[in-house]
Amino acid sequence: MSTAFDPFSGLSPRWYAIEARRPFLDDLAAGVLTWLGEHPPEALSDAVILLPNRRAARAFTSALTRQAQGRSLLLPQVRPLGDLEEDEPPFAPGELGLDLPPAIAPLTRRFEMARMIVEDFRPGLTPLRALEMADALGGFLDSCQLEEVEDMARVATLVEGDLAEHWQASAEFLGLAVEAWPRRLEAMGLVDPAWRRAKLLRLLATAWTERPPQQPVIAAGSTGSAPAAADVLAAVTAAPQGCVVLPGLDFDLEARVWEDLGESEQHPQNALWRLLNRAGVARDQVRPWFRPPEPAEAASRGRARQRLLNEALRPAQATADWRETIRDLRATAATTRSVDPIAEGLEGLSVVTVRAEEDAAAAVALMMRETLEEPGRTCALVTPDLALGRRVEARLERWGITADSSSGQPLSRMAAGRLVDLAARFMAEPLKPHVLLGLLKHPLVRIDLNDADYAQAVAALERHALRGPRRRDWSGARRALLKATQPRDDCQPPSERTLADVSMARQLLDRLESLSDAARARFGATASLDQAARSLTGLIESLAGPQVWAGPDGEAAAALLSSLIEGGAALPPVTATEMADLVSTLLTEQTVRTGGASQPRLRILGAIEARLVRADRMILAGLEEGVWPNAAPTDPFLSRPMRKSLGLPPPERRLGQTAQDFVQAACAEDAILIHSERRGGQPAVKSRWLWRLEMLTRGANADDTPVSLHQPSVRLHQARALDAPARATPDYARRPAPRPPVDRRPRQLPVTGVERWVRDPYAVYARCVLNLRQLDRPGQSAEAIARGQAVHKAVERLTLSWPDVLPEDCEGEISRLLHEELTHHGFEDAAMAREAPLARNAARWLAGFEMRRRARGIDIRVEESLTLTFEAPAGPFTLTAKADRIELSGSGAAVLDFKTGQIPSAKQLKTGFAPQLTLTGAILAEAGSKTSGPVEPEELTYVRVVGRKVPGEAKTLAEGAEAVHLSEAALAGLKARVARFDSERTPYLSWVAPQFMGNFGGNYDHLARVWEWHVVGGEEGET
Repeated sequence: MSTAFDPFSGLSPRWYAIEARRPFLDDLAAGVLTWLGEHPPEALSDAVILLPNRRAARAFTSALTRQAQGRSLLLPQVRPLGDLEEDEPPFAPGELGLDLPPAIAPLTRRFEMARMIVEDFRPGLTPLRALEMADALGGFLDSCQLEEVEDMARVATLVEGDLAEHWQASAEFLGLAVEAWPRRLEAMGLVDPAWRRAKLLRLLATAWTERPPQQPVIAAGSTGSAPAAADVLAAVTAAPQGCVVLPGLDFDLEARVWEDLGESEQHPQNALWRLLNRAGVARDQVRPWFRPPEPAEAASRGRARQRLLNEALRPAQATADWRETIRDLRATAATTRSVDPIAEGLEGLSVVTVRAEEDAAAAVALMMRETLEEPGRTCALVTPDLALGRRVEARLERWGITADSSSGQPLSRMAAGRLVDLAARFMAEPLKPHVLLGLLKHPLVRIDLNDADYAQAVAALERHALRGPRRRDWSGARRALLKATQPRDDCQPPSERTLADVSMARQLLDRLESLSDAARARFGATASLDQAARSLTGLIESLAGPQVWAGPDGEAAAALLSSLIEGGAALPPVTATEMADLVSTLLTEQTVRTGGASQPRLRILGAIEARLVRADRMILAGLEEGVWPNAAPTDPFLSRPMRKSLGLPPPERRLGQTAQDFVQAACAEDAILIHSERRGGQPAVKSRWLWRLEMLTRGANADDTPVSLHQPSVRLHQARALDAPARATPDYARRPAPRPPVDRRPRQLPVTGVERWVRDPYAVYARCVLNLRQLDRPGQSAEAIARGQAVHKAVERLTLSWPDVLPEDCEGEISRLLHEELTHHGFEDAAMAREAPLARNAARWLAGFEMRRRARGIDIRVEESLTLTFEAPAGPFTLTAKADRIELSGSGAAVLDFKTGQIPSAKQLKTGFAPQLTLTGAILAEAGSKTSGPVEPEELTYVRVVGRKVPGEAKTLAEGAEAVHLSEAALAGLKARVARFDSERTPYLSWVAPQFMGNFGGNYDHLARVWEWHVVGGEEGET
């Protein structure tokens, strides 16, 4: 290694720069070690290295060790410039005589600021809204403190002039808040973190300007975005042994473009221009930092890439002469070498365009895994899209790889955070099925049962009480469990195992109710935020014990709840629902970093964390507008003119800093740019940087010199192949035709089951032979089936309560019964707003219907069970029915069935596709009921109750002799069907009557793979 480099030689100020194409920290370390070669080893231990942040400080130490190649070193004092503290290097104990109060903790600051807003300015605000205002106010104060705005109170004077009313209100609020908040901090003996940081930097700049440090000082990687930091850098360059090393300064940018950068906030060189301009240093006074030896070809390619990117991102007003610039570049290169500089800059730079985020994650994970095939090679994914980073992490897990991720995990996604969130929601809505199931199945929750019994109890509670319409109270859940222990009208009775599981589920339900009651008793209707947090903490420990606070996530959750207890006393009372929303928001905002990387050669970094970091392969993903770069932040308190009047930077300045991060990463020798065409199911727009790069490349192509930015990506095809099915051509299923043994075939069916059998035999096979039942979704909204059950039950209660004489207010009683049954069957308040008017209309029609029917002098039977057994080839077969209503008279029986949906047509009744009424009539004619002997059916009627414009109708499909004939024909058809299916050769085909598929439902269609054989396959494939 050459020893001819001394960064402290020459007159001050000493400004250096490392090109964007070079690995910044490695070159910095190489230069430091080269300088050390001319000095004793202890000279390095006296040196101070100032870097932008802690990650850069750790990475520099690693780079220094790597560059030393095994020789022993006395490490320098490496400090992050953004996190200085007194009594630590570069400060000496007591050197500056600092007596600054400590900084307030972030969470404490949020709550105290929210408390101040509620107490002094906006009484009555909910805690969540108060915290949102506190965040906005805190952001404003941070900006002012970092920019060292002298008189923040003058924001109140900005109301003068032609401002919108809401801006005037904001200015007045800020004018009062910026005076009230420092007084509150003074009373607490604390200061804002941003103010303390800016103050320390200012004191350091002043001290080093008045008394320059005598030891070596190198400030590297910083762009001096804060005025105090810029002045520290200027003081370092003036010290006897001080220098500043800038990242990515473009020496080749045209002078006229450089001079105009003050008006181009979004340009990547804008921050460096402002820093040098503030220090009064011309760009040509900045010298290149030490460059380790490198192959000439790699150096040429790197310079070409750097020039290409810088030209692509030049200010918009300077892009009119792009063609001329391209010709000049090629003309200059032609005199020295034959390689086209545009094509050379594109070597190693590729763009992968994918369809959606999942494709991006698959391609990135494969490229990162591919890197590990070369020993020692490293790869870094750089993206501000946290969701994409998590997708890539999940994809890498298929190979057992855990990358080093800088983003950490939101506390809401970790075990302790999920438990806190679920417990808060349980306090608000204890019977919400999704919350209750999430809580019971959480790995940290343990209730007084052993593991096996607990799992069985949770499964039983889920199946019998939490699936289907939501229960309104604990007694409703108990009734659902009780119903599971009673005999059912289907093919299989409840088993002994089911009865035991339901018993344990009742115990579990009792325990949950007691926990809920205890928590709500401590909470009440409303509670102060600190009391609510105490109640929540007690509930969590009752569910999981004190071990829930163990581990990084447990510690973070405990700290969050402690902050709520400490800082929430003065905030307005909250309801349980407001508390749940607040906790959910805070958990999402809290980030926990746990480490645990199994492969340090792979890193997943955010755009900020990736500054100064370089890997052998750099993958830049999320290159869509609104992601990278993100939209300019919106200030909720200040308009752009108001910010300018206060001396605050424009929002676009952050975009310029982000652009510099992009250039630094894209200058890597192997750089891959990832763009998704769609995000969240919506079309996405390419990043402006990618657009500019493409435009420049197209302009270069116009000169008849073919160059291409886009390179064919085999990786994307390989990534898709990993998830592709083994067969290139799908093997579509044929129509199923199971032939179970005769002794396994059902020997008993209800009339509704026969109707299904006629239309879709496979459904009977799945339900009665395979014993499969459709599971309702937990907490699913009550829809048509529940509405029909409610109407049936209301009519049944009316008949049982008034069997002979109707009540005086018949319409009112029916309306009341309908309302009660709809509520009981799971219709919540929002749904009842729609159902109540329909129920009133239906009640009016039902009242008239009842009066007309009863005027005939009939004897009414409701929900009566009917049974008929007849001989068949394989043994007796039993047909059952539960008639909604039977009206007995001297001439026969009328069979009525109540519907809330569509009713079958007379043609379906006569052809046997709707045999429910006819088979019920046949049972009455053959066997009668429990309360009467055989009686012939004289009327088969469907009663449709909907409550809409036509509230109801009674449709008689057959009367008199026709009713008797159709009932006899239906029974004969059933006997023939039973005889046919008593042969093993008869299959249970899927949908022998496909005309009913659309409106009759199909709970087992996915099992029969109907979509494949009926739609996609193009043929039924019967055997």
